[in-house]
Amino acid sequence: MKSHHYYQIKKLTVSAMMLAIALLLPFLTGQLQAIGQMLTPMHVPVLLCGMICGPIYGLAVGVVAAPLRFILFGMPQMPNVLYMTAELASYGFLSGLFYQILPKRKSCLYISLLLSMIGGRIAYAFMFITVNLSNAKSVEALTLPIISATVLTAWPGMIIQIVLIPTLLIVLEKARIIPLKNS
Repeated sequence: MKSHHYYQIKKLTVSAMMLAIALLLPFLTGQLQAIGQMLTPMHVPVLLCGMICGPIYGLAVGVVAAPLRFILFGMPQMPNVLYMTAELASYGFLSGLFYQILPKRKSCLYISLLLSMIGGRIAYAFMFITVNLSNAKSVEALTLPIISATVLTAWPGMIIQIVLIPTLLIVLEKARIIPLKNS
């Protein structure tokens, strides 16, 4: 039987790979902010990290990804890095939590993913309101920008996530790469 230490190292390694993918994947969008917002390339590795490694590792990768990318490459720009940090941290934590507590059925995989996506969008909206409320006349004045940023602009990325993440998890499971011991 493999030791607890082995699984911790494996989770740390997978998390580091997911962080690297989250940092590099946005280069595929050509550094065009509009395309990046539409395809949400950093979301996929963070969601996967939570599901593969657990909520704490997913949270850590989600918290670090956007600020580190900002420090290294200047993108995402401020204040978007703040919104994305809240969103990605929620994605990582919630995807890991729901994936752990729900039964390991295909339908529950989609439920985990959808609940995580909703939670991340709520965190984004909360951070957006927190940062912008002092400049807005009311919360209602922020409604359209929040809906635009979290749903209207990002729907192609959401579809990619719904198709790609379950497919990747099923392939990784069949290849016996996951599930990692969740401890």
